[in-house]
Order: sequence, then C-alpha cells, then structure tokens
Amino acid sequence: MDTQIFKQLWQKHYEIVPVQLQKIKQVKGVATGFNANIDAIYKMTGKKLAELIKKVGLSLGDVENIERCRILDEKDFVKGVFKSFSRGIAEEWICENKEVYDWLQKEIGYDKLQIGGQGGIMANVLSSVGVKKVFAHANSLPKLQAEQFAKCDHLLSFDENGNVKPAYQIDRKKDLPLIHWIIEFSRGDTVEVDGKKFKTPKANRFIATYDPLNLKLVLDENFMEKIKKEKLDFVVLSGFHALLAKSGGEALIDKAAERIKEWKQKAPDTLFHLEIASTQDMLIRKAIALKLVPLADSIGINERETIDLLQVLDCKSLAKRCNEQTTAENLLKGISKIKEKTGVKRVQLHMFGLYLTLQDKDFCITPQENFKGMLTAAVVAASKAKTGEVDEKNVKAIPYDVSDVGLIELDSLSVALGQPDLALNGMGRYKSWDLIAVPTILIENPITLVGMGDTISSISLIASR
Repeated sequence: MDTQIFKQLWQKHYEIVPVQLQKIKQVKGVATGFNANIDAIYKMTGKKLAELIKKVGLSLGDVENIERCRILDEKDFVKGVFKSFSRGIAEEWICENKEVYDWLQKEIGYDKLQIGGQGGIMANVLSSVGVKKVFAHANSLPKLQAEQFAKCDHLLSFDENGNVKPAYQIDRKKDLPLIHWIIEFSRGDTVEVDGKKFKTPKANRFIATYDPLNLKLVLDENFMEKIKKEKLDFVVLSGFHALLAKSGGEALIDKAAERIKEWKQKAPDTLFHLEIASTQDMLIRKAIALKLVPLADSIGINERETIDLLQVLDCKSLAKRCNEQTTAENLLKGISKIKEKTGVKRVQLHMFGLYLTLQDKDFCITPQENFKGMLTAAVVAASKAKTGEVDEKNVKAIPYDVSDVGLIELDSLSVALGQPDLALNGMGRYKSWDLIAVPTILIENPITLVGMGDTISSISLIASR
C-alpha cells in the first residue's frame, strides 16, 4: 500500500479522539493504587554518564558486566544507567542501601519533581482528562508529596484521620516523602568508555527506586476500607514490582491477592486492570504472573515486560525469539501465550510505534470501543511526551501525525496473519480472540517518557466508550 495513503487513512481514524475525550467525562469513578511517590527527574547526557563511570572507577569491561539487577552501591547504579542508555531500554532497579540514596541526592540531584509510581501517575492523568472522581491510594502523603498531585478537587485521597480530601491539600505530617530517581536520556546521544562509543538507539529511562514503604507494600487501611463503598467504573492497580522475595515479597503478594479478591466480590461491576512493570526479582515476577494476573480483568504490558513474563511462565524459547526480534508478530505470539497461561481476559501491549490489544470475544468492552480508546490513548500519551504533562488544551493541539514505524509494523503483521483489513481498520482476530491494533503518534524529542505505559493503558480503558 502507498505509505502516504496509508497514513492519511489512519489520520482519518484519529479524528474520533475529540469525541472520546468528551466521553471520558462521563466516567463516574476510578481508583488507582497502590504505589504513589515523588519522581526526581534527571536528564542524563552521555558526557555526564562518562564522567560518572570514571568517577566511580569502572572500566568498559566493568560496565558491560551486569552481575545483579539491583543497586547495592554506586557502581551498580552507574552500570544500570549504562545498560539502559546503551541499549535504549527502560528498566527499574531497586536501591537497597540508604547510603546510595544519600549519594544520589548529593551526586545526581534532580531537574524537577513530579508525581511518581504507576498509581500516582495514573491518578494525575485520569483526573486531568475529566474523570468525575479519582481516588488515589497513598501510603505516605506529606506536603511535598501531596503537592505533586494535580490541583484537581476531584482527585481524592485520605488524610491521617480517614477523611477524604483533594489529594493535593493533604499533609500527613508524620509521613516521609518517597523519592525515586528517573534518569532520562535522549535518542542519538553518545557515551564514550575506554575509547569505545555507544549511541543510544531510543529515548528512554532508568529508574532507581529507594522506597521502604512500597518495598513492603504498606497499604493505607482508610483507602482499602472506605473505597469499597464507592461506585467505581474502574480500578487500576500496580506497584508490586518493587517487592523482594528475600524480604517476604511473595507473602505480601498473597496477602494483597486476598484483599483484591474481597474487593472484587464487593464490586462485581467494576473492571480491574493490573499494570505490569519492570520486575527484576524473578520469584516476585513469577508470583505476579501466577497470583495477580489471573485476578485481573485486564493487564497492560510493554515489550520488555512481555519477555520477562514469558521467562517465568516457562516460555523461554519464545522469550528469546521476542528478545532477538522484537516485532509485532513475535510479541503477539508472546501476549497470546501469557493470556493462555494466566487466563486473563484482556492484554494490552504498548510497543514502540504500535499498540495491540488481545481480548476475549465476550469481553465487556467491544473491539470498536477498544479501538477508540487506544486512539485516544495515543494522542494523550503524545501530548504528555511533547509537553511533559497531560492538559486538555495541549491534548487537543496534538496533530495526528501517525508513526511510520507503527504503520510498517502493522502492515507486516496484517500480511503475516493474512488479514489485510487489520491494516486498514485496526480490527482482526488471533486464535479465538479479538485483536485490535493502532499505530501510534511518536514525538521526536520528548520532554519526558515517564509514565507513558501507565498513561496509555489507563486512557485506553477509560476512553473505551
């Protein structure tokens, strides 16, 4: 198909987005949890990274030798940044050492602060696009952290006495601010180590997480008990990826699973979505896959997380294939295997340039509704990438310049499946399930990529109306 005609066709599809943005305002209630924190954003240049590598005494052989995907000292942090920078991949490593946390404050600092954690990010996004009530779980909410929530009176949380208030107005004075470092880098930047240059192929980020409360999955009981009385359309959960098996993480997941089961029983008409995140602890990753994913009606996942889940679901050869050739065709096979192994009704994949949703034929959201939601998510995510935040005026100003990368991937997938209509209208089938595909809008020089997956998954669901 002629590329320009193909692009024009998809830009026409995107014209439905303003209507969907208005429909979002009909959503009465959403709850997000469980992790909310402060993100300290720092833009890492190749020059600064080279200086850090030299300062902590690492050689080229050292930075390429990843012995553990967690942070016990400064060298681990630098190795993690180098890995993400040189490969253009997103990863999150847990910092287990208070001294390294102090070193990060002194050595790295930040360019700006903003709300962090999947739960916090999704709360801000959903309140900013007009959901009538958004309840945000926060196991710590001192003034500094509360101020990072959107200044929306309909974005709510609970004070220390269990009173519901606009989240940004709360100040639990005894709570500690929970700060995560988000190290972002730009596509095409280079770092030189021992005379060898590495160019990052894709703008992305590395996250260093020091967070005692979320590492222990501490739940705010006021939220857990009082939120069950609310009539909610959606519950969007995440935050399990930071747990560690050695610290009793599997037992914490078991406990959370029981609480989620109770919640679902009291809210049979509420759709529960689980956002998967980069999980380095293999035992925790397996517990999430086997104990939490089956409880969800829907999950959101990216390329790396697809590969990671396949590894713990005994699909190592398919994981290897997806890692070596990260194509839409291979990743579709990957998410279908995850769906088979866990029984989850809906899986949404957000890969570079293309979104794919695979869902049961009788899922409560139709393929056509899903299609509209995914288009809307692409525009909202593009607005966030371009401006650094979600704002209704900015969203409306985003031109529908559909990604060439996504169009090529979609065309290749439709040919591989023998379904030419998939490339034209974004809807097809795979095995016994509905398949929905949308080429996205890519921003050339994004201000931020933090929370892109969370934004995409939550808006795709909430805008499916």
